[in-house]
Amino acid sequence: MLVRSLTLATLLAVAGPLFAADSDAPLAKELGKARPLVIIAPSSADPTLRGINEALKDPDTQKQFRDRGLVVYSVAKMVGMRDDKNLEQQTTMALIRELKLGASKGTKVILVGKDGERHVLKDDDSGSKLDPQVIFKAVDELPATEQAVTAPEPVAAATPEPKAKESKPAKPSKSSAPPKPLED
Repeated sequence: MLVRSLTLATLLAVAGPLFAADSDAPLAKELGKARPLVIIAPSSADPTLRGINEALKDPDTQKQFRDRGLVVYSVAKMVGMRDDKNLEQQTTMALIRELKLGASKGTKVILVGKDGERHVLKDDDSGSKLDPQVIFKAVDELPATEQAVTAPEPVAAATPEPKAKESKPAKPSKSSAPPKPLED
């Protein structure tokens, strides 16, 4: 019994981080695929949040956002959105936890690169709008190593290559006896 308990404990210790990596953290899902622009505002009437939302109504600005691979996350009064689609409360809280921000009164605008690097574009309560050109300039100034990052490809199951020459069909194997139960 002790051996089984130790084996189970070891398996859980090894598999725990793997399960944690498969969490609902939205920024981790965007890693290598897009550049999240996270706006955390005290209310939905915040000038920075409203200014960016109004700018995104312009087709030229939308195109520039898409060309740069930007995805807009916004959190106002604990309500999260991703590209104007509501996020679940759990996902919103995971986003806030993932950013590891301290308490502040003002609006925060954070650009997260494809490599996961965070760049704070605004962190104040001045009430001023943020021009989309500032965002575009920040994306364009990212290091070349970040711009080369691509999404990791899923690992496919290894399939054996077909053999070139004909071979005899394999003999069917005998069924083996069931394993003996473990003794403590």
